[in-house]
Amino acid sequence: MRIGFIPTAEPVSRLVEELGKLPGIGPKSAARLAYHLLRTPEAEVKALAEAIIDVKDKTVLCSSCQNIADSDPCAICSSDERCHSIICVVKEPLDIIALERTGHYTGVYHVLHGVLSPMDGIGPDDIKIRELLERIKTGSVEEIILATNPNLEGEATAMYIQKLLAPLGLRITRLARGLPVGSDLEYADEVTLTHALESRQAF
Repeated sequence: MRIGFIPTAEPVSRLVEELGKLPGIGPKSAARLAYHLLRTPEAEVKALAEAIIDVKDKTVLCSSCQNIADSDPCAICSSDERCHSIICVVKEPLDIIALERTGHYTGVYHVLHGVLSPMDGIGPDDIKIRELLERIKTGSVEEIILATNPNLEGEATAMYIQKLLAPLGLRITRLARGLPVGSDLEYADEVTLTHALESRQAF
């Protein structure tokens, strides 16, 4: 046996490898998680495994807003208590969770599932812009709130959508600059997001 070689059971090595593919998880963190799961009661590990499988098998994209949901349309789009004439456009589903925490937004959403990034080869056809335009054609939309992140890609995406929508005569607004430049919407606190919503400006 080679000196210094630490044998690892193949299932453990595989688990470490798969965990290491998750964002923000390096080799050491992956190993710690794997050995934590080894010490965890079997029922809890099975519950985790089932939850991971369910998130793939039992979720769909809402055909209206493109949010991840367990029904189509999603609970927000099918609610009579929401204002369907206002659409808040966000980068990803996590942004909806952040905005909903404020309790101050009563409109509906549209999830782009990304932003324009020519450096990464992401163009207009790679995100859900076409679906947004289809929604607007219904004629019931009065305002679009562009709530992409205040960074280079987010601003470029907002400007692109604004230019597409400008001829339609809609009210187009952008979240106020209460959001720090370069930050992500999902990490903003409720007070900052509430202020940004209430102080949104015409684009």
